[in-house]
Amino acid sequence: MAISIHPSVDQGIRPGSADFSGGTLRCHCGDRPVEVRVSTQSAHNHVCGCTKCWKPEGALFSMVAVVPRDELEVVANADKLEVVDPSAVIKRYACRECGVHMYGRIDDENHPFYGLDFIHTELSSDEGWSAPEFAAYCSSIIESGFDPERMDEVRSRLRELGLPPYDVLSPELMDLISTHKAKTIGAARADARSAETAPEPAPAPRPSSNAAASNGMSAPGASGSASGMAASADRGIERHNGGGGVRGFLSGLLRRLRS
Repeated sequence: MAISIHPSVDQGIRPGSADFSGGTLRCHCGDRPVEVRVSTQSAHNHVCGCTKCWKPEGALFSMVAVVPRDELEVVANADKLEVVDPSAVIKRYACRECGVHMYGRIDDENHPFYGLDFIHTELSSDEGWSAPEFAAYCSSIIESGFDPERMDEVRSRLRELGLPPYDVLSPELMDLISTHKAKTIGAARADARSAETAPEPAPAPRPSSNAAASNGMSAPGASGSASGMAASADRGIERHNGGGGVRGFLSGLLRRLRS
């Protein structure tokens, strides 16, 4: 039996449009469908094998992209939405009647993808959305009951479609996550070292030989490790920031990581 990855890619991948500026997503309800307006192009579109994302009937993978949360708005029948799993990192808002996931949102401000919402572009009749670029969490389809003996067939089919298969996210997104972690760790270490080397308040002025300490100077190299980590992270951010095109909207996220 032929492997069906997802209806939107099974017959080949249609390229996105460079001048596309968004569209409307609709759930599958015939009566009062939920409508979500996205006012920009999507980015990092991909097929995903995890067990959390919504998948069309018969599909092995979902298809997921990201957009800035301030470019997404529920414009019709928001009263039908509910969060599928309130304990999940990504809060997936689904129509309680048809079950379709309309968007996913991260509330944790410390998460590397905070500020980005996850959408299924197939829910839009508008043409021009960014094309899927890779396959994520491929092995996870086994958790949904797929025969592990056929995983080679799945990966082969994905490659035929031009979707490199990964068992996590794409290297580009994994680099972005690690960049965020490096910045966080570097900042924490710098704060800790600053606390350790900070001079204690003196009851009276010290002799001039202690002027360096009174001026707040710390031992050479006290924060070198943290500075090096932050510098390395900045280089990673700059590499991601050079993408342009449909990824231009990520610049705000990257600026937050620099701070």
